[in-house]
Amino acid sequence: MKKYWKSPEELKYGLNLNQEEEFEMDHKNAVIDLFEKDIPEKTTSRRNFLKLMGFSITAASVVASCKRPVQKAIPYLIKPEEVTPGNALYYASTYFDGTEYGSILVKSRDGRPIKIEGNKLSGISAGKTSARVQASVLSLYDEARYKGPMISGVESDWDKVDAEIITKLAAIRKKGGKIALLTGTVISPSTIKVIESFRESYPGTEWIQYDPVSFAGMLIANKKSFGLQQIPNYRFDRADLIVSFSADFLGTWLIPVPFTKDYAKNRKLDNGKRNMSKHIQFESVLTVTGSSADKRIPVKLSEEKIIVANIYNLLAKKAGASLVKVPKSKVNVHALVKELEAHKGKSLVVSGANDVETQLLVNRINYFLKNYGKTIDFNKPLNIRKGLDADMENLISEIENGKIDGIVFYNVNPLYNYSDKDRFENSLDKVSLQVSLSTSPDETSLMVDYNCPDHHYLESWNDAEPVKGSFSLAQPVTHPLFNTRQAQDSLLKWSGNDLKYHDLLQQNWEEKLFQLQDRESDSKKFWIRSLQDGVFTVSPSGGTENSPEWIFNNDFSEISSVSEGLELVLYETVALGDGRNANNPWLQELPDPVSKACWDNYLNVSPAFAEKNELQNEDVVEIAGLKVPVFIQPGQAEGTVSLALGYGRDNTGKVANKTGVNAWPLVTVKDETRQYSIGEVKVSKTGKKHTLALTQTHHSMEGRPIVRETSLEEYLENPAAGNESHAEAEKNKVSLYKDVKFDGHHWGMAIDLNSCTSCGACIIACQAENNIPVIGKKEVRKRRIMHWIRIDRYYSEDPEQPMVLNQPVMCQHCDNAPCENVCPVSATMHSNEGLNQVAYNRCIGTKYCINNCPYRVRRFNWYKYVENDKFDYNQNSDLGRLVLNPDVVVRERGVVEKCTFCVQRIQEKKLNAKLENRPLKDGEIEPACVQTCPSDALVFGDLSDPDSKVSRMFKSERNYHLLEDLHTLPSVGYLTKVRNVEKTHGEDKKDVGHA
Repeated sequence: MKKYWKSPEELKYGLNLNQEEEFEMDHKNAVIDLFEKDIPEKTTSRRNFLKLMGFSITAASVVASCKRPVQKAIPYLIKPEEVTPGNALYYASTYFDGTEYGSILVKSRDGRPIKIEGNKLSGISAGKTSARVQASVLSLYDEARYKGPMISGVESDWDKVDAEIITKLAAIRKKGGKIALLTGTVISPSTIKVIESFRESYPGTEWIQYDPVSFAGMLIANKKSFGLQQIPNYRFDRADLIVSFSADFLGTWLIPVPFTKDYAKNRKLDNGKRNMSKHIQFESVLTVTGSSADKRIPVKLSEEKIIVANIYNLLAKKAGASLVKVPKSKVNVHALVKELEAHKGKSLVVSGANDVETQLLVNRINYFLKNYGKTIDFNKPLNIRKGLDADMENLISEIENGKIDGIVFYNVNPLYNYSDKDRFENSLDKVSLQVSLSTSPDETSLMVDYNCPDHHYLESWNDAEPVKGSFSLAQPVTHPLFNTRQAQDSLLKWSGNDLKYHDLLQQNWEEKLFQLQDRESDSKKFWIRSLQDGVFTVSPSGGTENSPEWIFNNDFSEISSVSEGLELVLYETVALGDGRNANNPWLQELPDPVSKACWDNYLNVSPAFAEKNELQNEDVVEIAGLKVPVFIQPGQAEGTVSLALGYGRDNTGKVANKTGVNAWPLVTVKDETRQYSIGEVKVSKTGKKHTLALTQTHHSMEGRPIVRETSLEEYLENPAAGNESHAEAEKNKVSLYKDVKFDGHHWGMAIDLNSCTSCGACIIACQAENNIPVIGKKEVRKRRIMHWIRIDRYYSEDPEQPMVLNQPVMCQHCDNAPCENVCPVSATMHSNEGLNQVAYNRCIGTKYCINNCPYRVRRFNWYKYVENDKFDYNQNSDLGRLVLNPDVVVRERGVVEKCTFCVQRIQEKKLNAKLENRPLKDGEIEPACVQTCPSDALVFGDLSDPDSKVSRMFKSERNYHLLEDLHTLPSVGYLTKVRNVEKTHGEDKKDVGHA
């Protein structure tokens, strides 16, 4: 039987019972701490007994005499017509932070945005969102935001700021000086018009787009290959064979939400489907994408180029094209090339390397395989990640040489994420005018003369064209909370343009985009309809679905061999990305999909490297001038270590400050592109320890069979392959309970393990919907994390090259729930619709239900997390609490809580159907996790309806339940994971692997 494990320690030593005992003792000490610190060291005495009893009786008396605090409410003097107290309003809008895009619906209660949903009318994100998009609503209520304009760090007013800036801009223009407008990637057509207007007013303006995580290598390669400086759209839903080289397209690469949606379509085996895509991943860092692959090959980052070149040579030889001088790869790729050739037009090769020559080779491989116009679409290219690294380098050289007189920073923070920030900072002294449009304090805005804070995106008008021909609108869903001003309005003001950005935006849509549609005959109606829908799509003019013309002369340089030294690889995390969201506590406490750690970055090392160098988890080591804790990560490629970017912020907010280390200074520039790896590094021990907030050892399942998998070959022979024990459990079930029958609804959820990528979007969506508190690093270390849904990650096979299985686990809403019959006050009970409920005001915190739950999904409020300075996060301020959902009660100390299947949403949809005198539709009710899941891995519905999708999934031969032998009758089912290999992993044919 295949062995599954969660950590190298569990694989080597098994379950650490001593650790469990220490954990329980820590919980006991939390109670003892209420009295006095030295009691555990004292012998039991009548005095201590009376002291404890006296406290208990007194506490009970105090609690009994407590009164509910008075909460004052101010009624409307004149109620807005569209507002009905208690009913939410939804506004279509757009999220784009410079890196990630989402077409969204914003849920607002009484003028307060409280939740982000996906816009189902969008052809790009298709109603789905990522963890970062979900968490973005919390940043609206960030206390660290700028409250108004500032001059040299001193609060000022807009009239004074505008007057001084306009005067200085005019002086620069008069003398023929140069102004640099440094922005992130801009995908807004209307914002581009604003920038053009600014440049017309100040002809010496140079516009530079800067992306910290750069795709310049791909842009340059595509221009050389096809004359198109664009990033194509990758159609993973059309690919039967996917080969990826360090492209984490399900996690952080380009547009992961649409990619995940398309990828999952070709991985599902529902409705009798008998084929699925095959995914092979080459990478050094174990990523979200690598954990979902059918075959993952850990390799050094420097070795990837050699592998790509070897694949190219095999294809080029048959095509009669010139070959590349390259060392022989350590990886046998002959069988892979044959497989690629068998899937011409239905394969896809992608690379995450920011290297021009690697991207040129990948382009040529896809050209040989006839993938352009099929799985690679230049007809609808992506507009994101447009920055060229050479432009940024030229700008800094110009600043150093005194050629730049003024600089405006918009949605960029180079003094944090530019590799040589000291060089940049020192050169800024030569610039007479320095302006930042940053919404919140960052390392760059703190160093400039003028801070002109932009609105939060939920306070702003805007538009976006993330994919050519696909437009979306953003509209303000609340009045500005502070004395801020939209960045576009600032640029228009300084340009001498009296037009407001909203008017320019509307004018642009009514004049330009109106001409591209045939839905409305009146431009005003077109504007209103577009604003209501939030999206508008046209067929882009020019371009075809045919392959673009190849123009590159195939003159590849000789590729050197792989260095033998240790390589350090830098990467983005799903939560923090490049670090611009570091002050968001929801994202800081989101467990990493792979390591299951939060609140820190750390040096990932392989188990073999750790053993060779006598390293343990949490040992602090020094590498490339940084001191960082070690994390032993199965799957880390031999000869490599890795470190996450996005941490180590300074003076940017109480959450982000001093959390982790800043790895951006380790980024280098080579051949006009930024490089995210360093060769020949050394690791040295410091003898110190740093405790990480790890969740990977939480909730151990004691080695019982939880995850189930099979191969596609075995599945086609027997749809129940890998799940034989389910039929055995159903056959042999014996219970003292009576059979449970439901006359009405019986709510349930099915989870397809083939689709789940462990992206974490469901966790943040649940946290936002259900007012789940942030508890901080210290409490997470004590294993008290409060998330109602967790994603267990299991390894199998070789720890140096493991396979990974991800499994979302929430309350199973058992029909024979073991938690219900042990509660002494009946606080947990079963509803007549199959929901396991908790009456919070009845719960007295005995935790019997927690002890009796075999799934470890119930959470205990050890402290009061609201209005408590010891937990100084969003729920500790009046501003931060504006994000709370009024439909869900905020739990007090001593209360148990857990997943409710978002019962408030169930009730809302039931009432709507009743008012409309109609039955509920299948799929109409979507808990927060289901609504946001990019891969549609979660399906919710009525098990009493035999035709519902969830009922059909429960009838699948792949369906099983957790711990079926206990006969708890969960209302959550799982579909066995199927890998596209010929036999179960460990016995599969060596189609790709080390020679």
